[in-house]
Amino acid sequence: MIFEHISSGGCQSYLVGCADTRAAVLIDPELSQVDRYLALLAREGVRLHYVIDTHTHADHFSATRRLARPLGAPLVMHRLTPAHGVDMRVDDGEMIAVGRLRLRVLHTPGHTIDSMCLVAADRVFTGDTLLIGATGRTDLPTGDPGQLYDSLFGKLLRLAPQLLVHPAHEYKGRSHSSIGEELAGNPRLQVRDRAAFIELMRNLNLSMPTHLTESLRTNLSGGKTVQQLLADAAASVPFMALDELLARVQRREADLVVLDVRERDAFDAGHIPGARHLPRGQLELRVNEELTDPTQRILAACEFGRISTLAAATLRELGFQRAVALDGGMKAWREAGYPLESKSA
Repeated sequence: MIFEHISSGGCQSYLVGCADTRAAVLIDPELSQVDRYLALLAREGVRLHYVIDTHTHADHFSATRRLARPLGAPLVMHRLTPAHGVDMRVDDGEMIAVGRLRLRVLHTPGHTIDSMCLVAADRVFTGDTLLIGATGRTDLPTGDPGQLYDSLFGKLLRLAPQLLVHPAHEYKGRSHSSIGEELAGNPRLQVRDRAAFIELMRNLNLSMPTHLTESLRTNLSGGKTVQQLLADAAASVPFMALDELLARVQRREADLVVLDVRERDAFDAGHIPGARHLPRGQLELRVNEELTDPTQRILAACEFGRISTLAAATLRELGFQRAVALDGGMKAWREAGYPLESKSA
């Protein structure tokens, strides 16, 4: 088996291939390492058949879209991923053929709903489901500690103990572990009671990834730049004027939902009365929880009117055909002296 481990800070990615046919895949490639991946492909004399993300990453920028089209290598993710531009969606128990090598898919939700692990011969690529000495966090969008417990103890940890573990993140310079070593020494895996494990995961109090919203937006949107997305959105989204929105808010129109897509601190500091909060970076992941009626008029608001244009375009793609953006954004709303609500109020 062809195997190369590429480390970039804490991000770990892998070139895996069939030595007989020279077919290969890249697992969890990271954007800053594109040139390195291309050099590896040339050095090893392999043809890239697939690029694979084990889940929708929230803490780094995926290189899958940058590599997939130029190299003619389809992007593979789990079927539940909310990400756009996925060429092949796979499900639990299916296999990805790479020459004579087979990668078996294990759906392991918990870190995210679309998390999966890949079993290949003597090793398993665990994404962020199982880390060396830890597990994936469950406090990011679509995370669920109960699902993580079931994925770990009901599926992943039942694999052969000698299987090598290769995670998508590792910050202490370790190259791999094994299922047996993790069962014996991983502190989180010593909590075998399901309720206690859920309680543990809910009280980790981890800091948020530095580029959470930007990473999610980019990885979910198919890798387009903000400028490309804005140009596409502006051609397909109508706007609502400030005074028109004010009148509708004052009338408390039942079919109008004002959706503030800024970050939490900006929303708490002051928002349009009655507005709901859903950050742009989490929109695709949480839209079905927050918006249940596709016939409602939804007005997206952000600080300057740019990100809300993207949000409204996304909502229209998702079936909310009456989505519009606020012309001028919250900056213009404040400057007009229009009413605001805040968390302290």
